[in-house]
Amino acid sequence: MESGLTDWLETEHKYDVDEEFVIPDLAGLAAGLGVSEPSVLHLTASYFDTPDLRLAAARVTLRRRTGGTDAGWHLKLPVAPGTRRELRAPLGAGSESVPDDLAARASAWTGEQQLRVIAILETTRTVRHITDPAGQDLAEVADDLVVGRRPARDGTEGTSLTWREIEVELISGTPAILAAAGARLRAAGAQPSPSASKLSRLLGAAPGASDAPPA
Repeated sequence: MESGLTDWLETEHKYDVDEEFVIPDLAGLAAGLGVSEPSVLHLTASYFDTPDLRLAAARVTLRRRTGGTDAGWHLKLPVAPGTRRELRAPLGAGSESVPDDLAARASAWTGEQQLRVIAILETTRTVRHITDPAGQDLAEVADDLVVGRRPARDGTEGTSLTWREIEVELISGTPAILAAAGARLRAAGAQPSPSASKLSRLLGAAPGASDAPPA
C-alpha cells in the first residue's frame, strides 16, 4: 500500500430508476436478514482529470468528496466489472491541491499534464443497510438523487444532468447479497445501469444537455 494512503476494495452494482420508483422491502433476502431505517446524507464531489480526460479514458477516477462517512480524496482503479480498488487520503482545509501520493499514482496516466476540476456532483443519498441476525452490516443500499455539472471553459456552456440511481455495495457480505438485492430491485422496476460510474454518465452527456426530471 502507498505511504499515507488507505486501501479499499469496492464491489457494487448500480441501477437506473425514475423519480417515481419506490424502494422495495429489502428485508428477508435470506434467512434472518434485515434492513435498517433510512438515513439521508448530502455529498459534494469534485472530480479531477487532465484537459483531454486521460483518467476517464482509462476508467480511473480521482475526486475530492465531502459529506458522508468516507469524506476525503479517492482514487478509484478498475479491477473487474463491478469492482474497483479505491485509494483514500484525508481532506485538507478545502483549497488544497491533489495529495502528492494520489497525484503520483495518477501520473501513470496523466504524465506531465496538469490536473483540474472537470466535474462537480451534488448527491442527496438515502442509505439503508442490509443486516445479518446480529445486526452487522452486510451491504449498503444507496438511493442517490444526483445533480452533475461540468464547469464551463473556453467560453462554452457546461454540461448539466440530473438523475436518480440505486447503488448496492458490499460491506462484509458475499456476492449472493448483491444478487438477491438486485433481483428484488429489478422486480420493482429498476434497470442495471449502463454507466460504470456517476462521472462516466455525466461525461457521456452531450454538451449543454439537461435531464429533468430524473431518469
